[in-house]
Amino acid sequence: QVQLVESGGGLVQPGGSLRLSCAASGSIFSINSMGWYRQAPGQQRELVATIASGGNLNYADSTKGRFTISRDNAKNTVYLQMNSLKPEDTAVYYCNAQILAKNPWRSFGVWGQGTQVTVSS
Repeated sequence: QVQLVESGGGLVQPGGSLRLSCAASGSIFSINSMGWYRQAPGQQRELVATIASGGNLNYADSTKGRFTISRDNAKNTVYLQMNSLKPEDTAVYYCNAQILAKNPWRSFGVWGQGTQVTVSS
């Protein structure tokens, strides 16, 4: 069983910063891609940023230049540094990881429980 635990959400004023963390634990052999997605009320879940095990990065156009994704492979943890936050960044942010486990060998995706980010004055 694999679990993702997120932290770091909260309330911040426009222009402010937040840092999200997501730690994976459980029966993990390796983690391929890790990423962040978000879902605002009444909206579909959308990509924020992803980072592959080799370090390849992918950002949504709306977050390029403001958000930075990084990971610590030794800790099975992914981070999202969010700067210059805007009210339209308000959403529940979800962590995702593509897991490779053994005994038996299998590959699957896991989601975190979500953390609320609210940008408001």
